[in-house]
Amino acid sequence: MSAKPSTGAVVSARDLSIEYSAGASPTRFLAVRGVSFDLAAGEVLGVIGESGSGKSTLAMAIAGLAEPGSADDRLPAITGGSLRVFDTELRRIGHRARSRVTLRVGYLPQDGAQRLNSRMTVAENVGEPIYLRDRRFDTDLAGQAVATLIDAVHLPLSILGLMPYELSSGQRQRVALARALILEPALLVADEPIRGVDIMVRHDVLNVIPELQLDRGFSAIVVSSDLAVMTGVTERIAVLHEGIIIGLDTLDNLTTNPEHPYLKALARAISDQPGRVG
Repeated sequence: MSAKPSTGAVVSARDLSIEYSAGASPTRFLAVRGVSFDLAAGEVLGVIGESGSGKSTLAMAIAGLAEPGSADDRLPAITGGSLRVFDTELRRIGHRARSRVTLRVGYLPQDGAQRLNSRMTVAENVGEPIYLRDRRFDTDLAGQAVATLIDAVHLPLSILGLMPYELSSGQRQRVALARALILEPALLVADEPIRGVDIMVRHDVLNVIPELQLDRGFSAIVVSSDLAVMTGVTERIAVLHEGIIIGLDTLDNLTTNPEHPYLKALARAISDQPGRVG
């Protein structure tokens, strides 16, 4: 079989379907079906949808967390179509090839702030991915990289020695973002980046993402059910509904004379907003 031609895209999905197993049952849950889109180098793509739309499943797959045949029913499996990240096919990918891809992807899960190790300092949490890849990495260089990122996410260097529980929700989320970017990825996948953050500081946390993207030049996929997130960080948006993309365009185009009920709801939400984030 000949190799598929390169699309030149950072992420390329074609008729992509993703499923979850149902434990011991032979029944499988189809979370994403027939999805197709491309993400260009340097682009930020928003993915919006209701709870259960499949958006977080899609994010996990792009981040390299889909595990075909896994006994863990919390992990998705790519069961149809194609998903290429950095021109590498992720369906039925081997361990070494997956490791090469995930090295270039920074993943910020929904509960990224809660996943911080409570027994480690901020500096240790942010720097840990470096040592998971190379236990003999130079500690001075690692420390410099950590400090640079903490400053880049607008946190004082004085927090480096603090524990996660000593931080506010907004500070913890920015620490989690710094951790996701510590290996200087070419792609950031951020799932609900302001979930659980105090409403008074959500804009401050959210605005860090486009600042870092502009400075570092990575591509990004930002997933949310919050319209304010979409208007704050991206122009082009994929709208997921019940596992299917029902729209892929700018927010203005998607919500001008919409026909789908969910797109109509987005249009109403925009009309109710006093202004946009950013």
